[in-house]
Amino acid sequence: MTTKDLGEGFRMGRKREAGFTLLEILIVITILGILASLVAVRVMDRPGEARAMKARVDIQTLEQALRLFKLDTSFYPSTEQGLRALVEPPTTGRIPRKYREEGYLEKGVVPKDPWGNEYLYLSPGVHNKDFDLWSYGADGEEGGEGEDADITNWEEQGE
Repeated sequence: MTTKDLGEGFRMGRKREAGFTLLEILIVITILGILASLVAVRVMDRPGEARAMKARVDIQTLEQALRLFKLDTSFYPSTEQGLRALVEPPTTGRIPRKYREEGYLEKGVVPKDPWGNEYLYLSPGVHNKDFDLWSYGADGEEGGEGEDADITNWEEQGE
């Protein structure tokens, strides 16, 4: 064996394998931890805003489910039938001939607002022709400002 052969064999045995070193993984975990703490602080600073945003998203989801209900049945649920008609076929009032077996909401549950109250539904609506959907906010009472403000499907939010 020549020294040239030894050099090549030595290099071949020390060939770097693909992957990450422990140090690289620790650096990435540290960076992710720092970013997560920054995001958590920003979200924790504004829990009221986060709840209001969730309520707006829930109302949009309920609106979409109500529109799907109407596509299948040719009418919106009555106020008496309420949002419950999105998860089980109505047994009072106008009974739909065609109803999705799995209902119109994922998980088969009508969500509560972020403060634990039922979303309110009125059909036909006072503010909208077809239906009104709303939450009374943190205080559970009509009106209010800030976290207590009503969240509706008829007003621009932030008014």
